[in-house]
Amino acid sequence: MSAADLRQLVNSYQVSQAVHVAAVLGLADLVAGGPRTSDDLAAATDTNADALYRLLRALASVGVFRESDGKRFELAELGRPLRSDVADSLADWAAFVGRRYYRDAWSSLLDSVRTGENAFRLTHGVGVWEYRAEHPDEAAAFDRAMAANSRVIVGSLLAAYDFGRYGTIVDVGGGNGALLAALLEANPGSRGILFDQPHVVERVDLGERCDIVAGSFFESVPEGGDSYLLKWILHDWEDPEAIAILRTIRRRGAPVLIIERDLGPPNEAPEAKLSDLNMLVAPGGRERTVAEFALLLAAADYELVADIPTASGMHVLEGAPIPV
Repeated sequence: MSAADLRQLVNSYQVSQAVHVAAVLGLADLVAGGPRTSDDLAAATDTNADALYRLLRALASVGVFRESDGKRFELAELGRPLRSDVADSLADWAAFVGRRYYRDAWSSLLDSVRTGENAFRLTHGVGVWEYRAEHPDEAAAFDRAMAANSRVIVGSLLAAYDFGRYGTIVDVGGGNGALLAALLEANPGSRGILFDQPHVVERVDLGERCDIVAGSFFESVPEGGDSYLLKWILHDWEDPEAIAILRTIRRRGAPVLIIERDLGPPNEAPEAKLSDLNMLVAPGGRERTVAEFALLLAAADYELVADIPTASGMHVLEGAPIPV
């Protein structure tokens, strides 16, 4: 490792923001049929031709696009997931992660490190969930990003865990239902209940095999579930709130399925460690080790009975209610 390697890390935000702009403009879809000139792409996206060329050649230098003679660009293999029509598309995630309000919160990371407080609240004066409730466009962009991430991991979840053993699956905090829809499609004998805040689910329709219920998981969750699913929910919260969510679910007396990363040992798992910083910056939660999830479950009268790693790096943690 050298100073040049460190410089690349320091400047990596530049690549992230360039990919974000490409995703917002839909450039990967525009070249999916074959190479196009930067001038042609500028006309299609209503952008400045010179500035767009500079963006494209920068992304070509890191392998997202490929430049040929005449300022013609095509999509490289690395950039393929920026297409909106592929199963593992990251286009909606890239379009979300560079949004100004979210990037501004990251600019307050130093304040978070000094105070231990949530950077988003320090920046915007409200928590991330309140902010999105008041800004429907930002909430919609976030929901699309979460749905995209769910589509990327769902195959690995289905390969690792038998969700079909449950007649009714309640997806708690399930957003627009992308994961639950995939689980129901793969398990035609199951039914679903999608549960989230009113402004999140008000326009969601997952068909006749899935009920849509609005509410707060700090107050109650729908009854009748044979299992209660929490995907990327507990990492949004510190321990007291995470335990409160689990205790709300525990009142239904059914197993809980937690889908999260394992924080991993020291000096490893950079994606999980950086996601943990993201939790400090945005929602105000934290990533955890499997042992730490077991402690949360125990505090809510559950026993961790299974820890199933998947090919995507996610774990399915199954908690069984402890009789009380």
